[in-house]
Amino acid sequence: MSIGILETHYLHNSLLDWGLAMLAFLVPFVVLPFVRRLIRARQAHWQELSTQSSAVELLSQLAVNTSRLVMLIAGLYFAEKLLTLPRRVDLAFDLIIVLGAWFQGGLWASAALRFFIQYRQGRAGLHDDAAKNSLGVVTFVAQGLIWSLFALLALDNLGVNITTLVAGLGIGGIAIALSVQTVLGDLLASLSIAFDKPFVPGDLLKVDDFEGTVEFTGIKSTRLRSVTGEQIIISNADLLKSRVRNLGRMAERRTLFRVHVAYETPTAKVSAVPSVVEAAVRNVVGTRFVSCLLAALGRDALEFEVVYYVANKPGVDISATNSAVNQQIVARFGEVGIGFAYPTQRQVL
Repeated sequence: MSIGILETHYLHNSLLDWGLAMLAFLVPFVVLPFVRRLIRARQAHWQELSTQSSAVELLSQLAVNTSRLVMLIAGLYFAEKLLTLPRRVDLAFDLIIVLGAWFQGGLWASAALRFFIQYRQGRAGLHDDAAKNSLGVVTFVAQGLIWSLFALLALDNLGVNITTLVAGLGIGGIAIALSVQTVLGDLLASLSIAFDKPFVPGDLLKVDDFEGTVEFTGIKSTRLRSVTGEQIIISNADLLKSRVRNLGRMAERRTLFRVHVAYETPTAKVSAVPSVVEAAVRNVVGTRFVSCLLAALGRDALEFEVVYYVANKPGVDISATNSAVNQQIVARFGEVGIGFAYPTQRQVL
């Protein structure tokens, strides 16, 4: 008798078919959320393992980004295959299943995109605000393209003619790209700066005739604080086209100047000038003496060329160091009796 009840038809399907369809619906709707919760619980443990591969991490991200609504649609899909339903109901199910499948595809593609960007960001060490802002804009634009593509594919699967729509979007995209090409150029330049890191905030740059310390690199421009106090704003595209000298990454700054000694100075003291200058330079912390040579017999003085390096590191004021060296030279010249030259004219009557 029970078999007869199972063979009873309701809406063109037996009770057995309805039971199997209900079972096919419940299995993915119950099992898949359980698997997702299990992956979420294990994800923190996997992240702590240094041996975790990027592929495993990506698969876990895809599992976590599986929508519960799509799990419901998956259950409906398997249930619908076991039943004979009216054509209108079949079409409604097909519409729901196609939209749900492409919606889940968009979620997975967006998750994979975010994972790839975060993975590259971590490997490149791009944790500053400028890099995050640039990557945020790129992520937004890329996700917009992904969802547009999946929406077109879903419409195409539903039988909608998307040829005209694609052509219109293509023409519109070209028009938008042409209108914002300057902004796009600056955005790509900011990404190049973020990944290549030719400079970072705090570096002292010399760009053409401008010199200043990097304060901030944004999506469109980089801002420098000049030595005279004003802020210099340069677009990222123009900055990459220029010849940038990063003075902040020099281990040492070279200093070159000339000391003018009077012609009346005795020969012995003239010979002692290099050693006196060397002692004066070495007496200042953070300097490295290179040379002191008699470079020229000037019109008014003996010209000694002095070369030394100053350590370029935090806490060292190069201007103050040069001032200390000059003071040492003046003091030591006074001790040994070496006189500085000054322009003079002799008139013979």
